Amino acid sequence: MQLLWLQIGWFLAAIAMVGTVYALLSAVLVGRFMRTQASAAAASPAVTILKPLHQGEPDLFRNLETFFAQDYAGPVQILFGVHDEADPATEVVRALQAKYPHMDTAIVADTALYGANAKVSNLINMLPAARHDTLVLSDSDIAVGPKWLTQVTAALARPGVGIVTCLYTGEPAKDGHKLWSSLAAMGTSYTFLPNVVLGTSLGLAAPCFGSTIALKRQTLDEVGGFAAFADHLADDYEMGRAVRAQGYTLAIPAMGVAHTAAENSAGELLRHELRWTRTIRMVNPAGHVGSIVTHGFAFALMSAVFLDFNAGSLAILGVALAARLFLKARIDGIFGTRAGPYWLLPLRDLLSFAVFVASLFGETVHWRGAHFAVEPSGAMSQV
Repeated sequence: MQLLWLQIGWFLAAIAMVGTVYALLSAVLVGRFMRTQASAAAASPAVTILKPLHQGEPDLFRNLETFFAQDYAGPVQILFGVHDEADPATEVVRALQAKYPHMDTAIVADTALYGANAKVSNLINMLPAARHDTLVLSDSDIAVGPKWLTQVTAALARPGVGIVTCLYTGEPAKDGHKLWSSLAAMGTSYTFLPNVVLGTSLGLAAPCFGSTIALKRQTLDEVGGFAAFADHLADDYEMGRAVRAQGYTLAIPAMGVAHTAAENSAGELLRHELRWTRTIRMVNPAGHVGSIVTHGFAFALMSAVFLDFNAGSLAILGVALAARLFLKARIDGIFGTRAGPYWLLPLRDLLSFAVFVASLFGETVHWRGAHFAVEPSGAMSQV
């Protein structure tokens, strides 16, 4: 039995070392990605920004205001969509409209639903009011820098590009629970973000995120409009995949936007992360299984337990933790953000591993107060 324990322990240690190399490689590639030369600024096309809203989220005023404060030379229309005119988010929008009366903005309130994904129905309802042919979608919990729209439209103007998306870091909500919102933000910045950069840098992935989706109206029509994604949970991913299937390329500018993490409890955090991790398992099972190597610290800790915390296992544990701390420092420095403190990173890594294990089982996700079953195609239906 002791021999078996040793064999398991060293096997786990080997996975931990792979995870350590993965973390260090991610740190290098993040820096290389952000040094990519930006696209030359092209003529600034007229743009319609579509912002689907749902209830009064934490920091909503601050996040939405960053879209009003764009340093952009062309005409900009901002549409805000809700399913209920009494939605609390409309009060936030009206306050911003009063503060920026010169901006071309409108609220579209429409109860019509076209599928299981209420956000996509919101986009369908807003589209007839869009006056420009360059469309930029962005989720309500995103904050952007003043040059965001300039960089996004410049990327979209490159030959062959059909769709543009943006990386994003996590930022704890100012009014959220300090622990849970920090843990959620750290998962975005120090697990999700480096995984995406490594995957795209090595040509293993071509993701598309709700943080930013920019495309021409003609391209949207070619993939069947928003209606083609009305039943998909990962509507952003599916939109990117559909555009690429038409022969276009996807561009990711060397910039980052901020995603507000507003989780106020362990339950909220786990439901949110389990929803997305299970969705990844459904739409990209090979990538999901392969992501096991990203949990180097968790495997190093398990290895230390099996090896009775001998000197070798403790050395591997220390190296694995150091690699993760180095990756955090790199991301904080490069993106100018800080999702959470260094001392919380080991807990965050163990939580990420627990979510990964839980995602291997079950076929349902929790979203906006309801449970949905997700099919292998990514389509969902309410349970």
